[in-house]
Amino acid sequence: MNVTTTVTASRAGRPVGELLREWRDRRRISQLDLAISADISTRHLSFVETGRSKPSREMVLRLGEHLEVPLRERNQLLLAAGYAPAYAESGLGAPELAAVRKAVRQLMTGHEPYPAAVADRWWNLVDANQSISIMTDLVSPTLMAPPVNVLRVTLHPEGMAPHVLNLGEWRAHLLGRLRRQVTQTADPVLTELLEELLTYPCADPVPEVEVPGPGDIFVPLKLRHEAAELTFFSTVSTFGTPLDITVAELVIESFFPADADTAEYLRAYAARGVE
Repeated sequence: MNVTTTVTASRAGRPVGELLREWRDRRRISQLDLAISADISTRHLSFVETGRSKPSREMVLRLGEHLEVPLRERNQLLLAAGYAPAYAESGLGAPELAAVRKAVRQLMTGHEPYPAAVADRWWNLVDANQSISIMTDLVSPTLMAPPVNVLRVTLHPEGMAPHVLNLGEWRAHLLGRLRRQVTQTADPVLTELLEELLTYPCADPVPEVEVPGPGDIFVPLKLRHEAAELTFFSTVSTFGTPLDITVAELVIESFFPADADTAEYLRAYAARGVE
């Protein structure tokens, strides 16, 4: 199993104390609170952040855990402190991830006839079931050339966007999710993707804050497919306690029918595909 890491240009060569302070500020945690939760002295933490003291490998890992730093960035912290990365980054096709691939495939096929897809850290499509075609059939072939980015496909004017009946609401939901991810990870690729998506046109009003209407319990996706108007809600799943970067960054989004008419349409659509 290869242990690798990708160091972003903005963090390469920076001391570990500076990176830790950046993550602490990003999480809005005081030195005192972090020192208490990580069971170290505030003085020692201050010395680490200012470079007056070199943290041990165990301390870097402990602070990364308490700061909820993503595994990829924990490797960067270790490298900055002069230690080898701790977390493997295996290709999804690697033999050691066979059980993960099998589990993902089971989830995908078990969710039929409802759409489901798997994306990586940057929202590039990794896998999907056959029912996802009810969405991707609406997309220009140029957007379906690998790597397929699911957020781009959804919001692009040549993608699903013209067929989304509540585009403003769904756009606000997706962009809000992406903004939170940018805040949590400081990933420059995600930042660039967010900037790109913000340039896409949207004639519908886009709410700044997701406030539910009367009786709403989730943000629906309302989609026009042929002559039908379909309504979905979705769930997002990740693997619990992963120790491999690739596995930690996988996101499984499963769409469910929000009403009986949508459920019946999906069953009929799936039956059409196997005739």
